Amino acid sequence: MQNVDVIAQFCAATAAADVDAVLETLAVDAELVSPLAARAVFRGHDDLRVLFSALLPALADFTWQHRVSDAGTTVAVSQARVLGVRLGDAMLIEQNADGRIQRLTPHLRPWLGSTMLAVVLGPKLIRHPAVLRRAVRAG
Repeated sequence: MQNVDVIAQFCAATAAADVDAVLETLAVDAELVSPLAARAVFRGHDDLRVLFSALLPALADFTWQHRVSDAGTTVAVSQARVLGVRLGDAMLIEQNADGRIQRLTPHLRPWLGSTMLAVVLGPKLIRHPAVLRRAVRAG
């Protein structure tokens, strides 16, 4: 992944709701720290596919506005709507030595937008109890 702007690819893939393209930017053992559930971390391509397949179609008017990067760490700012409510994110994106994305840490706001996202994601993710169990396991 050297000499490839993986962050730009990730942003384009998420804005296009292209789950396969999102996964291409992620390390095999990538993690996403849940902004909605305490201590939940989704790990690996299989579980992240389930999460992104539920998440991306729920986001309307999804755009990335800003990116600031330094030595394998990026903060990318996005805006979207969920059930008509504005949702902002300042996502911390950490890359591994190969340049792939290793860890995603979303920081969502405002509260109402985060709540609407939980309302949409909850029923979709509850269909995958093993994914949820793995996300909340320790370590």
